[in-house]
Parts: sequence; C-alpha cells; structure tokens
Amino acid sequence: MSPWGEIGRVTLVSPYALSVFGGVQEQVLSMSRELSRRDIEVQIVAPDVDDTAQYDTPALLVRRGRLVSIPANGSRAPLTLSSRASREVAASVRAFGPDVVHFHEPFAPRVGWRMLRAHDAASVATFHRSGGGPAVSLAAPVLRRWARHLDASAAVSELAAQTAWHSCHVSPTVLYNGFETERFTRFAREAQPDTTVVVVGRLEPRKGVATAIDALRSHNARRERPWRLVVIGNGPERADLVARSGIDGAVHFLGAVSDEEKRRWYRRADVIVAPALHGESFGLILLEAMASETRVVASDIPGYREAAGSHAVLFRPGDHVDLERAIGDALTSRDTVTLSLAREYAEHWSMRRLVDDYLGLYQEARLRFAALR
Repeated sequence: MSPWGEIGRVTLVSPYALSVFGGVQEQVLSMSRELSRRDIEVQIVAPDVDDTAQYDTPALLVRRGRLVSIPANGSRAPLTLSSRASREVAASVRAFGPDVVHFHEPFAPRVGWRMLRAHDAASVATFHRSGGGPAVSLAAPVLRRWARHLDASAAVSELAAQTAWHSCHVSPTVLYNGFETERFTRFAREAQPDTTVVVVGRLEPRKGVATAIDALRSHNARRERPWRLVVIGNGPERADLVARSGIDGAVHFLGAVSDEEKRRWYRRADVIVAPALHGESFGLILLEAMASETRVVASDIPGYREAAGSHAVLFRPGDHVDLERAIGDALTSRDTVTLSLAREYAEHWSMRRLVDDYLGLYQEARLRFAALR
C-alpha cells in the first residue's frame, strides 16, 4: 500500500493532447512523475488517438479520440469531441480502479465528460483557465450541474478561481502551478557567442512573439552589440513571424522541442522573455527560468505579475520599445545575488510542495465521496 493513506492509484485527466505543447499538459506530466516517486500508481488519459510519441513519465497512458483544434481564450485547444472516446476512456479508468480521478480543466470537451458525470470515484478538479467569454456564459447552467460531481477543487491562480466561481459557482482552493525545480539546473550553463534572448510558447497572436521580434530588430538596427532571438514552439502564426524577422539570421525558429532541449535552452539563454499580451492565468514559464538561474523579462499582465513577485523585469504588453528597454535592464542585472534570490523564490512553486497539497485535497475528496455514497 502507498504510504499516503489509502491513496494508491490516481487517474490524471488532460482534456488537451499531450502531443501539443501547453501548460496544462506540462502540469499533468510533471505531477505524474512526482506522484510516481511516492509509490502511487498513475494513469493519464488524454485525447489524440494517433499520438505514438513517448513521454517522460512512468504513468500508464490512455489516449482516445480524433484530435480537433478549437478556439479558446485567445488560443486553440487541441482536444477531442468524440463521445466514443469519452466512453472508452471511462471504461479504461474503471478498469484501472483509481482512488481519485483528478480532472484538469474538468469542463473542457470532451474526453473526461462521461467519467465526471458517472462520479465512480472521488473527483478532484483543477481550474487553469482565467477569463470568461460567450461560451462560458451560455454553458454556465450545465456547468453548475456538473460541478456537483466534484468532491474538491483547486485553481492555479486567483483569477482562475474567480472564473470558476462565475462560471459554475465553485470556490476552489488556490494552489497555483508547480514544477520540478531540480530539473532546471541539471545541465551545465552554456555560454553563447552572441547575447541570446529566448522565447518559449505557442506561435499565436496572444503570445506576443511579434513584440519580441520587433524589439530585437529595433535594437540591432542601431548597430550596437547585436542580440540573437531563439523562438521555441510552433503554431499558426509561424509563417508571419518568420517573414517579420527579416533575412539577417538574428531570429532562429526551432519549432517544438523536447522538454530536455527546452531546459537546455533555459541554461543557454542570457534572458528569457515571456511577451504574452493577455490570457495567462499564471506565469509558470517565468518560474522555470528563475529556477534555471536565468534572468526573466515579462509583459505586465495579471498572471505574469502574480508569478513574478519582484524577480522579473516587466514591460508594457505589446510595446516593443519598452520590451527593448526591459531586456537591456535584465542584461545589466544578472549578478549572482539577483539570480540566487530568484531561484530561491521559484522553489516556493516546487512540484514536491504542490503534490503535498494535492494529496491533502485528495484525502478531503475521498472523505466527501464516501459520505455521499
């Protein structure tokens, strides 16, 4: 038996395909590794029937449903609308026999819907999304009925908690996101021949990569010591961003990379820039960079401001002139004390601490589930 009371098996539900980079998917994979380290058997269910990739997790993976891309919160969500996939996943979960089913974004279509409505095990939800919209408002009556099947809930930020309340009258515990901080200094620092700025994220307008490109071109046009911009990620805006970058080779598009390669680039960078324009419930990427002992620049939006504390240089969203200023400030404030304090700050969001909190929430959910039987 697991040393964590009666919790021996946990199912983690991601409504989004693991094959597409995203914060929810990163949380699910990271949490699965930490739970497994505690001798808890983990099952992950997610959409994408054609996904044959290998993932860095000891969890049992169950993937069902043809993948579609749906507009959501200024982005595009890689999920499935297949009712068959929802049925098949529910059968796989019943066969696994979890003590807790942990739904990340519980109301996102559609892979977890049948499990949520069946409520065959203690159910825990994590709300990641912040902000409303017409779809959320229209679905609110249904969401409030489904929310009765949740035994406990958490949110990754105060904004996400407010969204959960307005959409389905759930008051989640704010636990923020977590990550495996020790993984981000696993590789040696690699000095680069040119000053290197790195952006990580999906290439879509909301992520603000165009602002980073414009800041770099503005700086390099003055023929000072040039900067190089490395862009990690893919998305629908890639062709436009490549055209915007010019032909001087100062902007490098690497596409989607492995988690290991991403962490290596954190250690190669002089500065990590998070230039999103809006819609970020919590800036985990800022904390990852701090844990890598790399200076951080971020747009001054609520989710990033909440994550940054006083350990990032902020700039006005969408303002490439102010971003250029912020990068310059970051490059001149990379002393050992500043970087060490930022890393210490990032440790407050370690996955170890987060899973400690979730195990407590799991126990609460099991007690409530048992009381309702």
